[in-house]
Amino acid sequence: MTIEGLIIWLVIGAVAGWLAGLLVKGRGFGLIGNVVVGIVGAFIGGLLLPHLFAISGILGALIYAVIGAVILLVLISLIKRS
Repeated sequence: MTIEGLIIWLVIGAVAGWLAGLLVKGRGFGLIGNVVVGIVGAFIGGLLLPHLFAISGILGALIYAVIGAVILLVLISLIKRS
């Protein structure tokens, strides 16, 4: 992976975390926490979701990252509640 690819991946993850924080109201961890969750969610979504959906390009990567970040936020909030 090139430096440019890594930077794009981090930016997409940051945007995805911000969007996931907006979508999952009351389950966010603040701006910085949501950005970190978005980056981890982008990794998870990038690994799992391309096998289920065939979306390519930056828009596809953003969709995968947002879905992964939302899933991760919900899982973290469930673990945090119990």
